[in-house]
Amino acid sequence: MPFAAITYDIKAGYEKEITEIFTGFRRVGSPVVQGENGEETARILATAVFIRDDTMVRVIEYEGDLDAIARHMATQPGVREVEEKLAPYLSRPRATDTVEGFVATFKRSLLTCMAQMSVRDLPAARPAPHTS
Repeated sequence: MPFAAITYDIKAGYEKEITEIFTGFRRVGSPVVQGENGEETARILATAVFIRDDTMVRVIEYEGDLDAIARHMATQPGVREVEEKLAPYLSRPRATDTVEGFVATFKRSLLTCMAQMSVRDLPAARPAPHTS
């Protein structure tokens, strides 16, 4: 499963306040992202948020179309609420108040994935042959 990571430029020294914002985060209604015709185009498997000094990173494990995930996140009340609450702590404002702005900011904030590994990518383990 691929991972995506997006950065936030934040003001240093507000780790406690930012942590509190995410403590009350309202999860998305469903991990399934649907296309225009109702078909499943992607799935959000997991997210995590990391912070140090003036950088915050949100990591997303997903299946499917990352652009569809960005559009889906842009419409989620919990995501919109977090973006609004984070605004005073950002050193670089994020134009995320519209779907188009959110998607553009998401793409601009996306880190390049250099490598990723998972035990799920390994071939199924074979039992050792029996010797008599």
